[in-house]
Amino acid sequence: MRTDTPQTIYLADYTPPAFLVDAVHLTFRLDPNATRVISRIEFRPNPDATSQDFMLHGEHLKLIWAKVDGQDVQTNLTGDSLKLDVPNAPFIWEAEVEISPATNTALEGLYMSRGMYCTQCEAEGFRKITYYPDRPDVMAVFTVRIEGNLPVLLSNGNAVAQGEGWAEWHDPWPKPAYLFALVAGDLIAKSDTFTTRSGRQVDLNLYVRPGDEHKCDFGLDALKRSMVWDENFYNAEYDLDIFNIVAVDDFNMGAMENKGLNIFNSAAVLASPETSTDANYERIEAIIAHEYFHNWTGNRITCRDWFQLCLKEGLTVFRDQQFTADERSAAVARINDVMALRGRQFREDNGPLAHPVRPESFVEINNFYTATVYEKGAELIRMLKTLVGDQDYYKALDLYFRRHDGQACTIEDWLKVFEDTTGRDLTQFKRWYSQAGTPRLKVSEAFENGAYTLTFRQNTPPTPGQEAKQPVVIPIAVGLLNPDGGEVVETQVLEMTEAEQSFSFDGLGAKPIPSILRGFSAPVILETDGIGDNAAFLLAHDTDPFNKWESGRALARRTLIDMITKGAAPDQAFLDALLAVLRDDSLDPAFRALVMRLPTQDELAQTLFDMGHTPDPMAIYQALETLRQTMAQHMQDALPRIYAAMHVGGSYSPDAEAAGKRALGNTVLSLISLTDGGAQAQKQYDSADNMTQQLAAFGCLLNIDQSDTATQSFYHQWKADRLVIDKWFGLQISYAAPAKAAEITEHLTQHPDFDWKNPNRFRSTLGALTGNAAGFHHPSGAGYDLVADWLIRLDPVNPQTTARMCTAFETWRRYDTDRQAKMKAALQRIADKPNLSRDVTEMMARILNG
Repeated sequence: MRTDTPQTIYLADYTPPAFLVDAVHLTFRLDPNATRVISRIEFRPNPDATSQDFMLHGEHLKLIWAKVDGQDVQTNLTGDSLKLDVPNAPFIWEAEVEISPATNTALEGLYMSRGMYCTQCEAEGFRKITYYPDRPDVMAVFTVRIEGNLPVLLSNGNAVAQGEGWAEWHDPWPKPAYLFALVAGDLIAKSDTFTTRSGRQVDLNLYVRPGDEHKCDFGLDALKRSMVWDENFYNAEYDLDIFNIVAVDDFNMGAMENKGLNIFNSAAVLASPETSTDANYERIEAIIAHEYFHNWTGNRITCRDWFQLCLKEGLTVFRDQQFTADERSAAVARINDVMALRGRQFREDNGPLAHPVRPESFVEINNFYTATVYEKGAELIRMLKTLVGDQDYYKALDLYFRRHDGQACTIEDWLKVFEDTTGRDLTQFKRWYSQAGTPRLKVSEAFENGAYTLTFRQNTPPTPGQEAKQPVVIPIAVGLLNPDGGEVVETQVLEMTEAEQSFSFDGLGAKPIPSILRGFSAPVILETDGIGDNAAFLLAHDTDPFNKWESGRALARRTLIDMITKGAAPDQAFLDALLAVLRDDSLDPAFRALVMRLPTQDELAQTLFDMGHTPDPMAIYQALETLRQTMAQHMQDALPRIYAAMHVGGSYSPDAEAAGKRALGNTVLSLISLTDGGAQAQKQYDSADNMTQQLAAFGCLLNIDQSDTATQSFYHQWKADRLVIDKWFGLQISYAAPAKAAEITEHLTQHPDFDWKNPNRFRSTLGALTGNAAGFHHPSGAGYDLVADWLIRLDPVNPQTTARMCTAFETWRRYDTDRQAKMKAALQRIADKPNLSRDVTEMMARILNG
């Protein structure tokens, strides 16, 4: 491992910037290998600063000249910073630097994507463009001139002037440098307009490469719906004359909320029925909403420092979850949110990469764009809303927007508006932001003389750097059902504040069956060992959709655990309960599809580990395969009817109702394929007129190893569409048998279309292998070695994508000694690589030592 230790940054060491910026004027003279950036920046001393040292960040910059108030100056360049003596008064800094977008493979700063210039400046990419105090609490008004021989030249804000080969943009709203954006290229705009609530017209443009114009309509429609929703629910009106989105093929993230110029990964914005699935449409809708909602919760009000990242991301994720719930099925949306939380964030909380929602320190901030910051951060907002109620929540948000518009804020600022609005003391609630780990909530019950008592005990296990945890505030939504299935006590929110606490319900005629943590009212692990086995009852009778689904999930998990640990046969009662849900046409098809979905291999591995077992990935895989086959046989009489009933006629629509029917129909098809040799799947594949149906059928054929012809025909049909071919790569690996997964992946990395420098293609291939748990964890260790080889190769080219892929190894201590040894060896090979990036160096240290 590297011996030079990267610098650790601590929240406790925050100091205000020595100088503030009033205005930034930038001129870009574009050239692939020698772009010149001329800056003119108006500085003034910060009266609140504790130091007057003038320092600018800069990485990979060739300084041509620099001036202060028009006079040439000699600068002190040390590492990634520039220092010099400046007046203790307002002054103007000017400089010219040269950068090389064409060789910037890290995709941070200004880089090129297939002939297009584009930027990514969050978190610290602007310092790769020019010298600047690259920190979020330095906010300024930007004016940008772009010179280049390209038809489209874009930046933030409003267009103010243009001519042949140049354009000028002005953003009147002060912003930190991480929100700066520039795009230049041969692009075509699909345009529309939106009229705000106050009657102002906004021009909307979605810029794409020629040939992608037909994939823009849904994105523009989702943007307009997001704008209306934000006005209606948050009184948040758009504030510029133009809103531009650009689709970029090479992008490390999903999208970026740069003020007035959102840059999107092509996969997160381009959609057509022929090339995009229902899941793609829903994801695009959510990401467009998320980036638009950042206009207020992230841009107009930003974060003081990167430790406060959850301030903008947690709140904005919660807002996009609200939007999705309103646009689609609220129950299904909530279940999907929780599955994502448990699949990514609970795993993170339970391993060496655990960290608080607001971290105390970091080496590389790019490594903290995590599920804990985003998804758990959103759960904290949801809990806060539950605790104060809808009315006070929206009052607090109104105050937040009024009080902090144009400011860079902290979690303390955020919580203070709720305290001022409601009079509540949120000191204890703040622990959610500072304590890592997922609380365990144990519950027991007692019933005597018509009084029913629930006693809860909370405990948060130790995490790296945090051994002892204090009790947190937990809102527990509870309802009570009669033994006949009727609801005797409607949902109440119990507010738990102690390590152990009891709540009583009086005047009951019989002992009720509790429905606890309705709607998943807190991000905790609920342990109900002290309560009778009520899962089957709740699956049949619970009025709360989330807990109805949760009960089915618990039954499935218990069945599979018994199969793995005891060699038991699939539980007939569970199979009958599933069949009853499947046949219940009064239930939303999308909900029924979710109930039919079995726990993931990773979820079962973690459950076994928590129970004190060493999980065997091959045994888990085999149990799931056996249960699916048994389900198919048990339900075979009902499957054809339901499959036929879920047929959606007419032209394709991505709306929730049609998507729900396709979801259930394709879930049923996967079971039919296990008994008919793939005949029905082949028919669907041959007749499909949309990607949802074609890809689902392709997956069924892959799953039963009847896909050779389909694999070739799919490729030849779609080889010109880069996003569909990403699916082609990923699906073959996802459905590969464990013994063949690494071999198939390695074979696909030799395919002419495997572009390992493109983040989407790399993730769709190597990421699919790490997602195939039994394949990745095959006893041979081939999966570990292959992924390590590629991460070592990718790190010098794109450290950010490499670091995020390292999380595949975060559960290495969960498994048997042989697998641990193989994973540790793979990790050590990565860690020992000379000149390892700062991003990956930090990840290796945390995974190996955590």
